[in-house]
Amino acid sequence: MWNGSELKEKGKAAMKANYGITLVVSLLLTVVSGAASGGSMGSSAGNSASESAASFQELGLDPELVSALVLTILGAILVAAIISLVLDILVFNPLEVGCQNFFLKNTDGPAELGDLVRGFKPSWKNNVITLLLRDIFLILWSCLFLIPGIVKGYSYRLVPYIMAENPDMKGTEAITLSRELMNGNKWKAFCFDLSFFGWFLLSIITCGLVGVFYVMPYYNCSCAELYKAIRDERSVSPVVSEQ
Repeated sequence: MWNGSELKEKGKAAMKANYGITLVVSLLLTVVSGAASGGSMGSSAGNSASESAASFQELGLDPELVSALVLTILGAILVAAIISLVLDILVFNPLEVGCQNFFLKNTDGPAELGDLVRGFKPSWKNNVITLLLRDIFLILWSCLFLIPGIVKGYSYRLVPYIMAENPDMKGTEAITLSRELMNGNKWKAFCFDLSFFGWFLLSIITCGLVGVFYVMPYYNCSCAELYKAIRDERSVSPVVSEQ
C-alpha cells in the first residue's frame, strides 16, 4: 500500500532536482487548469449589463441606444466565452496531458520542456476527445450535486497521466481505467490532498507567492508520484509510444 508521506518526500526531491523548469511547468498547468472556470463569469456579467440598461432608462436615456449597448456587451461576452471554450478543448486540455507527462518523466530524472509535446504528439486528436469526454462526464455528475461531482473528479483524476503514458488508448478506455485504479483509493487520495492544506493556507496568506514558487511545484511532483504508486500497485504497465 502506498504511503502519502513517502510520496511527498519523493515529490519534493524531484522538484528540487529540477526546480527551475518544474516551476515553469507548474505555472503553465495552473493557467491550463483554471482556464475552464472563466466561462462561468458570463452569466453574472450578463445580469449586470441588464441592470445597467434599466438604470440608464431611469435616467431618461434613449431605450434603443441602451438596448444596443446591452446587446453589444452580451455579444462580446458570448464571443469571449466561445473562444475560451474552444481554447480549453483544443489547446489547454492537451497541454494538461503534456504537463502531467513532464511531471511523470521528472519522477525518474530531470525532465525537459520538450516533454510537454506529448499533449500534441503523437495523438493530439485522441487527447482532445478523451479530456473532452472527461469534462462532459464531470459536468453531468456535478449537475446532480456538488458531492457526486467531487467524487467523480477523483475517479477521473488519473486520465491525463494515463493518456501521457498511453497516447493511443481510446478515451472511454482511459476513463474506465482511471475509475478502476481509483477504486479504493479515492478517500486516500482526498486525504493526500488534505495533507497540503497547511501549504495552501500559507499560500493564501502570502498572496500566492509561496504557492507559485514552492507549493504548486511540490504538489504537482507529488501527484505524479501518487499516480505511479497507484498504477504500480494495480500492476498496470504503461504503453508509451515514441514521440
